[in-house]
Amino acid sequence: MSHNLPSPWREFLEELDALLKQPIQLHCIGGFAVVIGYGLARSTNDLDYRTLYPFNCLNELQKMAGPGSALAQKHKVYVQHTGVESMPESYEDRLIELFAGRFKNIRLFVPDPYDLVLSKLTRNIERDREDVDFLAKTNRLDPAVLKERYEKELRPILIGPQDRHDNTLKFWIEAYFLNH
Repeated sequence: MSHNLPSPWREFLEELDALLKQPIQLHCIGGFAVVIGYGLARSTNDLDYRTLYPFNCLNELQKMAGPGSALAQKHKVYVQHTGVESMPESYEDRLIELFAGRFKNIRLFVPDPYDLVLSKLTRNIERDREDVDFLAKTNRLDPAVLKERYEKELRPILIGPQDRHDNTLKFWIEAYFLNH
């Protein structure tokens, strides 16, 4: 796990933390989770989050720190709620907190590396494959654990052609897990 919060994220989150009227939790996914949580050397200008607690803060958070907000314009980064549903059923039980105790009102969580890999399965664009390769290498992920989690916790809830998802997982395991 990365413990470094680089600019402009450090300043953006510190300012957001001071603006918030109550504590929130964000379940971060996407590039932010891979870059800030796991240390991939790439920049990202958005903090995608799947879940926000309490959820009734969603509109306020987006106005305060979403695309087009004053905070986003100042720091050139923003938060964004995303409707990614391709997360294993029990991913919340395995969340990892980033920067615990650093902020007064913000708690950031990222999925464990297996769940983060599986969150990228349905989209499967080049950047996602690069993220999967990075996570597999740097975390020494076990393909058997990935496959088991996929079959038990993700496959039963996926929408779309199951064979396409099965084939993507098979390709990923062959390309990124067995050659390391």
